[in-house]
Amino acid sequence: MHVKQNPLEFQNHPIENLKADIPAGLVVFLVALPLCLGIALASGAPLFSGIIAGIVGGVLVGMLSGSEVSVSGPAAGLAVIVASSIQKLGAFETFLAVVVLAGIFQVIFGMLKFGGIGDFVPVCVIKGMLAAIGIVIILKQIPHALGRDDDYIGDFEFLQKVNGDNTFGAIIHSVFSLNGEAVIITVVSLIILLAWERPWVKNNPFLRYIPGPLLVVAIGIALNESFRVFFQNFYLKAEDGHLVQLPVSNNVSNFFGHFTFPSLSAFTNHKVYLAAVTIAVVGSLETLLSVEASEKIDPYKRIADTNRELLAQGVGNIASGLVGGLPITSVVVRTSANVAAGGRTRLSSIVHGALLLIAVLLVPTLLNRIPLACLASILLMVGYKLAQVKLFKDMYRQGGEQFIPFIITILAIVFTDLLMGIGIGMVFGLFFVIRANHHAALTVVNQDNYYLLRFNKDLSFFNKSVLKDHLLEIPDNVHLIIDGTKAMYIDHDIYEVIEEFQAAAKYRNITVETKHLFYKTPPPPRWARFGRSNGVI
Repeated sequence: MHVKQNPLEFQNHPIENLKADIPAGLVVFLVALPLCLGIALASGAPLFSGIIAGIVGGVLVGMLSGSEVSVSGPAAGLAVIVASSIQKLGAFETFLAVVVLAGIFQVIFGMLKFGGIGDFVPVCVIKGMLAAIGIVIILKQIPHALGRDDDYIGDFEFLQKVNGDNTFGAIIHSVFSLNGEAVIITVVSLIILLAWERPWVKNNPFLRYIPGPLLVVAIGIALNESFRVFFQNFYLKAEDGHLVQLPVSNNVSNFFGHFTFPSLSAFTNHKVYLAAVTIAVVGSLETLLSVEASEKIDPYKRIADTNRELLAQGVGNIASGLVGGLPITSVVVRTSANVAAGGRTRLSSIVHGALLLIAVLLVPTLLNRIPLACLASILLMVGYKLAQVKLFKDMYRQGGEQFIPFIITILAIVFTDLLMGIGIGMVFGLFFVIRANHHAALTVVNQDNYYLLRFNKDLSFFNKSVLKDHLLEIPDNVHLIIDGTKAMYIDHDIYEVIEEFQAAAKYRNITVETKHLFYKTPPPPRWARFGRSNGVI
């Protein structure tokens, strides 16, 4: 565990941050590499477009980001939209114009201060999203850990597009088709990663400077190469999809040959603008939710500047589209891996993007020897840290109004996908929030025939039904005081309910007295006031 510090101390300890951010950036790089390739594959785009998006998301967005721990890159949540857009537009070059325009729209969103939208998502839904992503990571990586690599490693949808299977079906099939080489590499990798969480490693003057995931990758390569040398068929083969498959550039000119540029004629196509708005809106929502989640897992609890984040994402998407990259968002998986690895500042994101660039330039052949099984082991640890039992216990103790939306969000994400699951979770979360506010906004107390209906805070039309319920419970032949002292704002619908009750009260022998119940609407026009200066209606 990293000791929590005051965030203001960061500027006084740049060396300490560097010592934490460089290893964290390396871990994020190892996680991001197969994700970039897998998402490009799922999007029906060139594999290199995923790498470009990862580089731009890490370096450029990392420098401009409004969050210290958020990491950006191509997102699985946009894969279906991207694939559909490429198919409808007919050419990848045309789609790149969509990415550029989406970036321009995001810059506009940031300038219009749309970043606060994420604050309207209930905390229980955000925590449910984090736990669900942890569970999905675990479920999705089990087949890769057992050597079944039919689906790409970055897939997070319940229904798999590649083979028509689903998450649980893939796990069952992987159990019945165990790959011994992958299982050995996975077990060894998990033992190393678990050992690196122990105090005897963290306190060791030598071992603590060796990132566990880097050691896992090195040993994974060494084990598989040993299998290849000493056994005829007992090793993981690239042609079977068990290894990382990074495009290889033989020289610098070949590397730049992978870049694609947007078609200028595409900017006159109205379909391009419609697709750009869709990607800008969905990508912005995913980014804001990811940034909101990053604040929850940041050990230093720093508040991100979400408007600046939208600007950063917009600039990143403009740059990515101009050189042939996929759309970029802030990604919870990369961010979670960053925090779990001890990342402190945005430098870790920049390091991860720089390592992606260096890797494709200098060591693509070596990277293509990495077994997906050891990368799956790293992701299994990330998933475990996101979905620990302690989180479920804490949410349960907070009561049903927090726990039910939390669980529903988890189930929705696990059985659909990230965006749809969050949408379902938000519906239930807002329902419970509104219900809780209904009960908290009004209280009724009585002594003998005297009743007091007190407004505890501002009342909107959402409180109309609960007000009616309270008024229906007032018996005949009593004196009722309605006290609006604590309310700074009272919706017009609330006044209408009170007026209707007053009109009927005389037939039930109920006398009604009001306190501070003049129109409390901003601004209060003179002609709209009713009642006297003492607040009596």
